[in-house]
Amino acid sequence: MIHGTPVSLLVMVLEIPLAVFLAWGEVRLPALVVGEVTRGESIRHAALSVGLFLLAVLIATVLRDTCETVLRVYLQKYRSLRGDELNRKTMECQYQTFEKKETQDLGKRAGRATWEWNGGQPLSDVPRRSMKLTENILCYALLGTVLSNVSPWLVVLLTLTPLVNILCAHAYRKWQYAARPARTNLSRRLDYVCTKPADFTAWKDIRVYGMTGWFRDLYHDLLERDLDWAKRGSFREFLVRLADLLVILLRDGAAYAVLILEAVRGQITAEQFVLYFAAVSSFAGFVGSIVSEWNAILNASLFVSDFRAFLDLPDDTPEGTESAEGRLDHAPEIVFDHVSFRYDGAEADTIHDLSLTIAPGEKVALVGLNGAGKTTLVKLLCGLYAPASGEIRLDGVPTGDFRREEYYKLFAPVFQDAGTGPFTILETVTSRTDGGGDRERAEACLRDAGLGDKIDSLPKGMDTVLDKQLDKDGTDLSGGEKQKLMLARAIYKDAPILVLDEPTAALDPIAENQIYLQYNAMTAGKTSLFISHRLASTRFCDRILFLKDGQIAEQGTHDELMALGGAYSKLFEIQSCWYRDDYKGGVEE
Repeated sequence: MIHGTPVSLLVMVLEIPLAVFLAWGEVRLPALVVGEVTRGESIRHAALSVGLFLLAVLIATVLRDTCETVLRVYLQKYRSLRGDELNRKTMECQYQTFEKKETQDLGKRAGRATWEWNGGQPLSDVPRRSMKLTENILCYALLGTVLSNVSPWLVVLLTLTPLVNILCAHAYRKWQYAARPARTNLSRRLDYVCTKPADFTAWKDIRVYGMTGWFRDLYHDLLERDLDWAKRGSFREFLVRLADLLVILLRDGAAYAVLILEAVRGQITAEQFVLYFAAVSSFAGFVGSIVSEWNAILNASLFVSDFRAFLDLPDDTPEGTESAEGRLDHAPEIVFDHVSFRYDGAEADTIHDLSLTIAPGEKVALVGLNGAGKTTLVKLLCGLYAPASGEIRLDGVPTGDFRREEYYKLFAPVFQDAGTGPFTILETVTSRTDGGGDRERAEACLRDAGLGDKIDSLPKGMDTVLDKQLDKDGTDLSGGEKQKLMLARAIYKDAPILVLDEPTAALDPIAENQIYLQYNAMTAGKTSLFISHRLASTRFCDRILFLKDGQIAEQGTHDELMALGGAYSKLFEIQSCWYRDDYKGGVEE
């Protein structure tokens, strides 16, 4: 049964007897006409016999075409359901798993299984071609019975010769399977080069830095490599087809020679000759169709296996049972208990044996050089990554004990990369596309985040779509405006844990200062983590954690760390010297 569209399976089954009858009719009709003539039957008798047969063929044809029309509708629904299933899995797959390159490659191959090519789709081709295979086998058995009256060896000859085709097709399919990883990687790179120049965010860099020629050269290089793969595939496919033609020539030539010899000897009548002659042509076609359908099923199964493998990836929902209810109205305590994490393929832990307690309502800043583990720590806390060892607890409850959807309710993060979709400003802030958000509250959050002037300048205000390509009245926000929008969304969510990962990186100094002034109001009654490379922006936090090599190297208030004279103090001096009037052009070590 095809999942989600059981009627389609019923229609496929109904098509089988109709197709077998029509195949028999195509062979039988010429012989019937010849028989009526050679037996000297009356015109009325011949017209009646042939007319009734044609009427039956006409009815079967109408029924078959009706089944095909109905089937197309249901298969389109099936393809849509599978595409939705793929998209859903993409959204629900574990972030830690989905982030890997091999997962991205698998997802791309799985996506191809949902593509529609020449009216077909790999996912629906397996059941549909299986029915076609059954249909061809029945026709093979029917016509084989007819031809066995001439010579059983004729049936054996017509059956065994396609083995050459099967072996050739198997070799070609094996080559295709082995080439999949390389071709997938090449296809992804080619897609990137084709689509990136059309990305508005990349236009400036491409033009100003003279990357146009580089993109063209890279495109031509990748295209040549892709064409090389296509040529090799086409050559192998040509060899397979050439083998098919040679087999057909030898097979059909031998069969026709037997029929002609039988007719010359007078062992078969003219009616039988016409019947057997048509049967040979059709029989050979059905043998070839059996091979073709079988190969098509095997080819489609490669895509289906990728699709299923992608769906079998771990979901972002562990077996936890804890709810967020009762924890949304207060700032929780956060405990990292000997937590370690290492990325796949890395030689060392990004976070190593880290123990940390963040008190309820405490404002903590995470600072350190690139690669120190700041963003990784935040992703671990937010549940995007799972610790390799150790445990993270919220109010004493291990994070793995929560239902994932419930756990996400506890966080309002603003990550470094601010991405927007083709939604309105209001929909983005409220995360609602059904009009169910609080409009007044959303506007207040936008103004608190510093976007008041922006929405006032837009004719449609908060109802402006964030994409000029889809809406002529839409808008494209700058990097700083996107960060403000993400901040407004976090404020609107009003979760008990606020996470800000470089939220002011794209803001001008004035806008950044306004965010800092509002930080206490934004974090009132919340536990908050603030990541920044600008050490001067961390003074308003209760505690500063200086991370190095995945561990807490120093911690304390700004004044305490400056008095310590350690790595934090030195890094702060390096940054602050650029703003001092007595700066002489260097920093003493």
